[in-house]
Amino acid sequence: MNQATRAPGWATIIATSFGAGFSPLGPGTMGTLTAIPLAWAVSKGGPWLFLVATLIISAVGTVAADVFQKAHGTDDDQRIVVDEVAGYFVTLLLVPHTGLHFLLAFVLFRFFDIWKPWPVRLIDRTVDGGWGVMADDLAAGGYAAICLLALDRFGVVARLATHVP
Repeated sequence: MNQATRAPGWATIIATSFGAGFSPLGPGTMGTLTAIPLAWAVSKGGPWLFLVATLIISAVGTVAADVFQKAHGTDDDQRIVVDEVAGYFVTLLLVPHTGLHFLLAFVLFRFFDIWKPWPVRLIDRTVDGGWGVMADDLAAGGYAAICLLALDRFGVVARLATHVP
């Protein structure tokens, strides 16, 4: 690939979540893994900072994904994983930020991102551009957030916490 078809460095760093998207094995999972330490650090600033960070990651990630895929002539390139970062953040919006919540958020988000229940699959197939890259993962994060909130409110997370060493 020549320089003319390469995305700008800032777009590549953001879109691939610091290169995680270049992983040959499960780039989406690797991208989600990069979200965990970032989410943990941001969570220390409280719920409002977490919400603002989610919005910023979603907005900047949408632009970076659009620039990256246009530069590479691709549509929803697997190397773009900032959408996984944003979806993971959405998953954690409604619950306390404990280690167990972070773990369950990872599992639930990956489940819904891979499964793509309606309307996630519809969004994935019909929305184009950077917004299309981001929208299906935000929707998957919404499903995961609802499930995680239910697990938290019905005491499942608390019961699990008593069994985790």
